[in-house]
Amino acid sequence: MRLSGRGVRCVRGGREVFSGLDFEASSGEAVAVTGPNGAGKTSLLRLIAGLLTMADGSIDLWGGEAELTLPEQAHYLGHRDALKPALSVMENLCFWRDFLGGAAFDAAESLATESLAAESLAAVGLDHALRLPAAYLSAGQRRRLSIARLLAVRRPIWLLDEPTSALDAAGQRLFAALMGDHLSRGGLIVAATHAPLGLAARELRIGEES
Repeated sequence: MRLSGRGVRCVRGGREVFSGLDFEASSGEAVAVTGPNGAGKTSLLRLIAGLLTMADGSIDLWGGEAELTLPEQAHYLGHRDALKPALSVMENLCFWRDFLGGAAFDAAESLATESLAAESLAAVGLDHALRLPAAYLSAGQRRRLSIARLLAVRRPIWLLDEPTSALDAAGQRLFAALMGDHLSRGGLIVAATHAPLGLAARELRIGEES
Protein backbone atom coordinates (compact mmCIF):
# COMPACT_ATOMS: atom_id res chain seq x y z
CA MET A 1 0.00 0.00 0.00
CA ARG A 2 1.27 3.45 -0.89
CA LEU A 3 -0.18 6.88 -0.09
CA SER A 4 1.12 9.74 -2.21
CA GLY A 5 0.44 13.42 -2.74
CA ARG A 6 1.62 15.47 -5.68
CA GLY A 7 1.54 19.25 -5.97
CA VAL A 8 -0.92 19.55 -3.09
CA ARG A 9 -2.15 23.08 -2.47
CA CYS A 10 -4.25 24.12 0.51
CA VAL A 11 -6.23 27.35 0.81
CA ARG A 12 -8.24 28.18 3.91
CA GLY A 13 -10.23 31.35 4.51
CA GLY A 14 -8.85 32.83 1.29
CA ARG A 15 -5.26 32.35 2.49
CA GLU A 16 -2.82 29.94 0.89
CA VAL A 17 -1.51 27.67 3.64
CA PHE A 18 0.93 25.72 1.46
CA SER A 19 1.36 24.75 -2.18
CA GLY A 20 3.36 22.37 -4.35
CA LEU A 21 3.61 19.82 -1.55
CA ASP A 22 4.74 16.29 -2.42
CA PHE A 23 4.71 13.40 0.05
CA GLU A 24 4.68 9.63 0.14
CA ALA A 25 4.14 6.92 2.73
CA SER A 26 4.15 3.15 2.28
CA SER A 27 2.98 0.16 4.29
CA GLY A 28 5.01 -0.27 7.45
CA GLU A 29 6.20 3.34 7.42
CA ALA A 30 5.56 6.33 9.67
CA VAL A 31 5.87 9.91 8.45
CA ALA A 32 6.23 12.73 10.98
CA VAL A 33 4.86 16.02 9.62
CA THR A 34 6.71 18.86 11.32
CA GLY A 35 6.87 22.64 11.05
CA PRO A 36 5.95 25.84 12.85
CA ASN A 37 2.45 26.61 14.09
CA GLY A 38 0.19 27.63 11.22
CA ALA A 39 2.31 25.88 8.57
CA GLY A 40 -0.54 23.52 7.68
CA LYS A 41 0.28 20.26 9.46
CA THR A 42 -3.29 19.70 10.61
CA SER A 43 -4.65 20.90 7.27
CA LEU A 44 -2.62 18.25 5.46
CA LEU A 45 -4.06 15.50 7.63
CA ARG A 46 -7.56 16.82 7.07
CA LEU A 47 -6.98 16.91 3.31
CA ILE A 48 -5.94 13.26 3.35
CA ALA A 49 -8.94 12.39 5.52
CA GLY A 50 -11.31 14.11 3.08
CA LEU A 51 -12.37 16.73 5.62
CA LEU A 52 -10.98 19.59 3.50
CA THR A 53 -10.94 20.14 -0.26
CA MET A 54 -7.66 20.60 -2.09
CA ALA A 55 -7.19 23.78 -4.07
CA ASP A 56 -4.86 21.93 -6.43
CA GLY A 57 -2.88 18.71 -6.72
CA SER A 58 -3.78 15.10 -6.00
CA ILE A 59 -3.72 12.60 -3.16
CA ASP A 60 -3.91 8.93 -4.14
CA LEU A 61 -3.88 5.56 -2.42
CA TRP A 62 -2.40 2.59 -4.22
CA GLY A 63 -2.93 -0.99 -3.09
CA GLY A 64 -5.86 -0.34 -0.78
CA GLU A 65 -9.39 -1.70 -0.98
CA ALA A 66 -10.61 -0.87 -4.47
CA GLU A 67 -14.25 -0.46 -3.38
CA LEU A 68 -13.45 1.95 -0.55
CA THR A 69 -12.44 5.59 -0.72
CA LEU A 70 -9.26 6.83 0.94
CA PRO A 71 -11.18 8.42 3.86
CA GLU A 72 -12.99 5.11 4.43
CA GLN A 73 -9.62 3.42 4.91
CA ALA A 74 -8.18 6.05 7.25
CA HIS A 75 -8.54 6.96 10.90
CA TYR A 76 -8.25 10.68 11.66
CA LEU A 77 -7.35 11.31 15.29
CA GLY A 78 -7.55 15.05 15.93
CA HIS A 79 -5.70 16.93 18.63
CA ARG A 80 -9.01 17.35 20.47
CA ASP A 81 -10.72 14.31 21.96
CA ALA A 82 -14.27 13.92 20.62
CA LEU A 83 -16.05 12.47 23.65
CA LYS A 84 -19.49 12.79 25.23
CA PRO A 85 -18.91 13.58 28.93
CA ALA A 86 -22.19 12.00 30.09
CA LEU A 87 -21.52 8.68 28.35
CA SER A 88 -19.38 6.02 29.94
CA VAL A 89 -15.97 5.07 28.61
CA MET A 90 -17.46 1.94 26.99
CA GLU A 91 -20.45 3.84 25.57
CA ASN A 92 -18.18 6.45 23.98
CA LEU A 93 -16.04 3.79 22.34
CA CYS A 94 -19.05 1.78 21.17
CA PHE A 95 -20.49 4.93 19.57
CA TRP A 96 -17.32 5.45 17.56
CA ARG A 97 -17.08 1.76 16.75
CA ASP A 98 -20.61 1.77 15.33
CA PHE A 99 -20.13 5.11 13.55
CA LEU A 100 -16.84 4.12 11.93
CA GLY A 101 -17.37 0.40 11.45
CA GLY A 102 -21.12 -0.04 11.16
CA ALA A 103 -23.55 -1.23 13.81
CA ALA A 104 -23.88 -4.94 14.58
CA PHE A 105 -26.71 -6.74 12.81
CA ASP A 106 -27.49 -9.45 15.36
CA ALA A 107 -26.98 -10.32 19.00
CA ALA A 108 -23.94 -12.55 18.34
CA GLU A 109 -22.19 -9.88 16.30
CA SER A 110 -23.07 -7.24 18.89
CA LEU A 111 -21.46 -9.37 21.62
CA ALA A 112 -18.34 -9.88 19.51
CA THR A 113 -17.93 -6.19 18.75
CA GLU A 114 -18.44 -5.23 22.40
CA SER A 115 -15.76 -7.76 23.32
CA LEU A 116 -13.40 -6.10 20.83
CA ALA A 117 -14.23 -2.72 22.37
CA ALA A 118 -13.35 -4.08 25.81
CA GLU A 119 -10.08 -5.51 24.46
CA SER A 120 -9.25 -2.14 22.90
CA LEU A 121 -9.83 -0.36 26.21
CA ALA A 122 -7.66 -2.91 28.00
CA ALA A 123 -4.90 -2.31 25.45
CA VAL A 124 -4.78 1.38 26.39
CA GLY A 125 -5.05 0.73 30.13
CA LEU A 126 -8.68 1.74 30.64
CA ASP A 127 -10.18 -1.67 31.41
CA HIS A 128 -10.74 -0.53 35.02
CA ALA A 129 -12.93 2.38 33.91
CA LEU A 130 -15.41 0.85 31.47
CA ARG A 131 -18.51 2.22 33.24
CA LEU A 132 -16.99 5.50 34.39
CA PRO A 133 -18.50 8.62 32.75
CA ALA A 134 -16.00 10.28 30.43
CA ALA A 135 -16.46 13.52 32.36
CA TYR A 136 -14.42 12.01 35.20
CA LEU A 137 -11.42 11.10 33.03
CA SER A 138 -8.14 13.00 33.24
CA ALA A 139 -6.71 14.58 30.09
CA GLY A 140 -4.36 11.62 29.64
CA GLN A 141 -7.19 9.11 30.08
CA ARG A 142 -9.31 10.96 27.53
CA ARG A 143 -6.43 10.70 25.09
CA ARG A 144 -6.12 6.97 25.76
CA LEU A 145 -9.86 6.56 25.09
CA SER A 146 -9.46 8.35 21.76
CA ILE A 147 -6.54 6.07 20.89
CA ALA A 148 -8.74 3.04 21.62
CA ARG A 149 -10.85 4.05 18.59
CA LEU A 150 -7.89 3.14 16.39
CA LEU A 151 -7.99 -0.40 17.76
CA ALA A 152 -11.75 -0.97 17.94
CA VAL A 153 -12.15 -0.44 14.18
CA ARG A 154 -9.15 -1.56 12.16
CA ARG A 155 -8.16 0.73 9.31
CA PRO A 156 -4.76 0.65 7.56
CA ILE A 157 -4.03 4.40 7.59
CA TRP A 158 -3.65 6.36 10.82
CA LEU A 159 -3.70 10.15 10.53
CA LEU A 160 -2.61 11.48 13.91
CA ASP A 161 -2.62 15.11 15.02
CA GLU A 162 -0.31 15.65 18.02
CA PRO A 163 -1.02 12.07 19.13
CA THR A 164 1.07 12.13 22.31
CA SER A 165 -0.44 15.33 23.71
CA ALA A 166 -1.59 14.93 27.34
CA LEU A 167 0.06 11.50 27.63
CA ASP A 168 2.55 10.91 30.42
CA ALA A 169 5.78 8.98 29.81
CA ALA A 170 4.09 5.61 30.37
CA GLY A 171 1.27 6.54 27.99
CA GLN A 172 3.73 7.65 25.34
CA ARG A 173 5.60 4.34 25.58
CA LEU A 174 2.33 2.42 25.36
CA PHE A 175 1.19 4.36 22.31
CA ALA A 176 4.58 3.94 20.63
CA ALA A 177 4.18 0.18 21.05
CA LEU A 178 0.66 0.30 19.56
CA MET A 179 1.92 2.32 16.59
CA GLY A 180 4.78 -0.13 16.10
CA ASP A 181 2.32 -3.02 16.10
CA HIS A 182 0.15 -1.22 13.54
CA LEU A 183 3.15 -0.74 11.25
CA SER A 184 4.20 -4.36 11.65
CA ARG A 185 0.74 -5.38 10.41
CA GLY A 186 1.31 -3.41 7.19
CA GLY A 187 -0.38 -0.20 8.25
CA LEU A 188 0.99 3.28 7.69
CA ILE A 189 1.02 6.40 9.83
CA VAL A 190 1.11 10.10 9.00
CA ALA A 191 1.45 12.14 12.18
CA ALA A 192 1.57 15.91 12.68
CA THR A 193 3.74 16.43 15.72
CA HIS A 194 6.03 18.75 17.63
CA ALA A 195 7.32 15.90 19.80
CA PRO A 196 9.12 12.63 19.00
CA LEU A 197 6.75 9.76 18.22
CA GLY A 198 8.86 7.19 20.01
CA LEU A 199 9.50 5.15 16.86
CA ALA A 200 11.43 5.53 13.62
CA ALA A 201 9.69 8.00 11.29
CA ARG A 202 10.59 9.83 8.11
CA GLU A 203 10.24 13.60 8.49
CA LEU A 204 8.11 15.75 6.20
CA ARG A 205 8.67 19.40 7.04
CA ILE A 206 6.11 22.04 6.07
CA GLY A 207 6.97 25.74 6.15
CA GLU A 208 9.98 27.47 7.64
CA GLU A 209 10.59 29.11 10.96
CA SER A 210 10.31 32.88 10.72
